Order: sequence, then C-alpha cells, then structure tokens
Amino acid sequence: MQVQMQKSCFYCKDAYNAGFRIEDIGKIIHAKLHSDFGAILDKVQVKLYTDEKQVEELLKVAKPVYKVRDDRIGALTDESVDTFYSCTLCQSFAPNHVCIISPERPGLCGAYNWLDGKASNQINPTGPNQPVKKGELIDEHLGQWKGVNEFVYKNSHQTLATFSAYSMINDPMTSCGCFETVVAVLPMTGGVMVVPREHPDMTPCGMKFSTLAGSVGGGVQTPGFIGVSKFFLTSKKFIKADGGFKRLVWMPKMLKEEIREALQRRSEEIEMPDFLDKIATEEDAVTEEEVLNFIQKVGHPVLEMESMF
Repeated sequence: MQVQMQKSCFYCKDAYNAGFRIEDIGKIIHAKLHSDFGAILDKVQVKLYTDEKQVEELLKVAKPVYKVRDDRIGALTDESVDTFYSCTLCQSFAPNHVCIISPERPGLCGAYNWLDGKASNQINPTGPNQPVKKGELIDEHLGQWKGVNEFVYKNSHQTLATFSAYSMINDPMTSCGCFETVVAVLPMTGGVMVVPREHPDMTPCGMKFSTLAGSVGGGVQTPGFIGVSKFFLTSKKFIKADGGFKRLVWMPKMLKEEIREALQRRSEEIEMPDFLDKIATEEDAVTEEEVLNFIQKVGHPVLEMESMF
C-alpha cells in the first residue's frame, strides 16, 4: 500500500545553526509513522519537497483527496452520534490542552476529523485519540455535555472544568498552537475576523498571526479568541452560540479564495448568496475602524445582530 501525505514544515534559524537539517524532519516523520501505525504498515518512505512549483503540483493532488474525506463526514452531525473523540497529540508542548473532535467540529489543526479520530482509536486503542462519551446534555446552545466536561477536566490535569463546543466567549475550547486559523473578536464591529497561519501581515485586531498564536495557544481558555481549522469556519456549529457564520467580517484574500466554494455554499444555506462580498479583506481594510466603515457601507448583517457579550 502506498500513501501520500502533504504537510508544511517550518523550522527556525537557531535550529539550523544547531545542526538541524531537513533530512532530520524526514527521519522524525519516518519514526513517528512506524510508532503510531506499526501494526498496519511495514515499510515507509518519506519524501520532502522544497521547490515551490513541485509543492504546488502536489497540492493539486492533495486537495481533492482531502475534499473526498471531508465529504464523507458531511451527513454526520453532532446530534447523530453519542461519542466524540479526543486528541492529545500536542500535550508535549501544551500539557493542559485537550482537543475534542466531533462530526461538525474537526481538530483545530485540520488534520483530524471525527472519522479520523475513530479510525486512529481502532488502530491504537491506547493512543491520543480516545472515545469521549457525550453523556447528559447540559446546554444545547453552547454545546456542553457532562461526559465531555468530565473527560476534559481529567485529561487537562484538572485545569479546565467546563468546555463549550459552540462558543468563543463562554468557556471556549483551548488551543495548542497547531491551529490552521485564529478567530478573534473585533468589538467595534460586533463581528469576528479570521487569519490563517500563512498570512504574515498585520490584522485588524492589531496583531499578526504569530502574536495571536502566542496569546491563544498553550492550552489556556482565552474568551474572544479561538484556534480552529479552516473546515470549521463553514460548519453549522461554528460559534453557533455567539451568532455563527454571520459574524465573519474580515479575512485575508488568500483564505477567502482558498475556501471560496465552501464559503459560498454556507452563504446560500443561510439564504445570503452575496454574503462573501460583505466580508472585508486586507484590500478593503487593515484596521478595525476601516472594517467597521466597510461593513457599514455594504450593509453587513452583523450590524443588526445582538452584542456577543
């Protein structure tokens, strides 16, 4: 069996000066695959590509594969299952962080959805992806269950007592640092902005992604800020308790284009087919004041919504 995996890797100058090389990344991946999946694989070959054109060609292969994976889970909802799955892979550097993966909320890194968590647990029953019985429903609006809270409390070393799957204001899920995007409240607008890891510039909240990541990550609850996967942005459960998809007021153009199809589909689901045109990008606004001016000009629906706080 041959499996192709595409991942982006970054390492700092200090690591390079200390002797760390690209080959070492391959060796780490090779060892990790044998460690995690030794029961179902024999030999592993790792290829790392550094040429941008080759990477772009590989992305054309990878994206359709991930789309098939995402489409497979489309019929499942959080209400249709009685078990979620955990992910504690990142506890080596965020020891109190516990990711809870549900059918409608993938892992914040974007690498694991509910089916992946289930498969991983079947392959390695004692691994980082453990079944989490939802148990008694505490709050349907916020997305809280007794069984989930108990699991998170125990596995966060008793630092996190309450977890809301559908809110970024009330007891939001913690973040490790591997999230694909950061969602942040823009108080003046009544909405939220989202910035992906790939965007290097300043954002309307006054911080670049790197600064936001340092503030949001580490396994602490930070109301008003959450790390999420790109896929979750168009989920029906995306900050549902705080107003949902209609709260989006700003994102970089690169992200808007990357997930345009999913954004448009979600816009049509909420019966606002022109909603994408109401989401500002860095070409329209780079400060919170400019975002406010933009959404006022285009008549963004967030202006008629109740306060998030």
